[in-house]
Amino acid sequence: MTAHEYESVAAPVDLSAFGHDPWWLVIGKALAIFVFLVLTPLVAIYAERKVMARMQMRVGPNRVGPRGMLQSLADGIKLALKEGITPTGADKPIYLLAPVIAVVPAFMAFAVIPFGPQVSIFGTRSPLQLTDLPVGVLYILAVTSIGVYGIVLAGWSSGSTYPLLGALRSTAQVISYEVAMGLSFAAVFLYAGTMSTSGIVSAQQGAWYIFLLLPSFLIYVTAMVGETNRAPFDLPEAEGELVGGFHTEYSSLKFAMFMLAEYVNMVTVSALATTLFLGGWHAPFPFNLWDGANSGWWPVLWFVAKVWGFLFVFIWLRSTLPRLRYDQFMNLGWKILIPAALVWVMVIATVRAFRNEGYNTWLVLLCVALVLGAGLLAVLAGTYRGRRRTASSVPDSELLPFDGLSGGFPVPPLPGQSLPARKLPGQNVPPPRRTDVSDTSEDSHA
Repeated sequence: MTAHEYESVAAPVDLSAFGHDPWWLVIGKALAIFVFLVLTPLVAIYAERKVMARMQMRVGPNRVGPRGMLQSLADGIKLALKEGITPTGADKPIYLLAPVIAVVPAFMAFAVIPFGPQVSIFGTRSPLQLTDLPVGVLYILAVTSIGVYGIVLAGWSSGSTYPLLGALRSTAQVISYEVAMGLSFAAVFLYAGTMSTSGIVSAQQGAWYIFLLLPSFLIYVTAMVGETNRAPFDLPEAEGELVGGFHTEYSSLKFAMFMLAEYVNMVTVSALATTLFLGGWHAPFPFNLWDGANSGWWPVLWFVAKVWGFLFVFIWLRSTLPRLRYDQFMNLGWKILIPAALVWVMVIATVRAFRNEGYNTWLVLLCVALVLGAGLLAVLAGTYRGRRRTASSVPDSELLPFDGLSGGFPVPPLPGQSLPARKLPGQNVPPPRRTDVSDTSEDSHA
């Protein structure tokens, strides 16, 4: 990057184009965003069912409409016509308010998402964005954080045990993964020199941040799946453990609002990933070779195509990966994502400081890469030695015997465990040998 390019990136972003639209244009933009966010979940639900069916060698919806295209509309009508049931022990005002709190912030976050550059709308020059702020990305973080209150209040106000457990899980999930998500944003802020969404998109005219800040992108993609409660991180809705999670006691339109909030949140985090790491509305290669690709209304097409690429990844993950255990999920957030994001932010801050002092960028990146590689190898070696030491340091006298009925339910032995010998009438049997998962001797396999 040349000095001229660096100065243009670090310069303050001009937001003078916002705040001057006539009232009818503001209302028109808001309605357009609302319609886009309502229609996209309808198409996404149908696409998800068809794509998952194809991946799992099934047919999917094929009855309502041509090729089942009206199935999502039929499901929405069915939910609207179903009887709304309120549990007897529910806190009714909060029970009714929770779906609204969950769905409204999902729509509000799109106010600062740029769809395209300035265009002429009925003779008025205006950017394809409702508004922008100097701290636009922080506004999205703040608004989307409010949505979890809807989930928490839904589980608490239902007056039932399993919805409450799902609500508590969702609280821990948001706290854990928003920290990593915010740290991934910090690297983008340092590199772009602004927190404005339109400014971050403008800073990616030359190269997208998915290439320059790949670790931040990977951390954000993992965190956004956890933030939206999607598989394999759908712990607040785990059917096998919590019956249905925080919305177990909801039906009719109130349940539909939770579903709408989930899919709108998917669109929001996908649009934010597009804005921060994929150049926003800028045309991808090879379309960017065309001079008019980033002007007019064409950028809206590139933006929507990138968002749908992320939605396909959501569907792909759901049909491919099994659900994680809750301890694995928390370990991933606190022990891997957050430390990695912290180290990466320090690296970007160091690179930015050296660039401010006039040092060669590639030399700085090479030195940082060597230090990070050596640190990663040291961490992996220490982890491997620690596991071996833990596995070999427990003597057989301290290991507990395997009992298939210790938890109240019969369970089979794990590899390395052996069932206690059964004593037959008239036979003296020695006590069972104390084994553990780490015991891999021939006697344990026998």
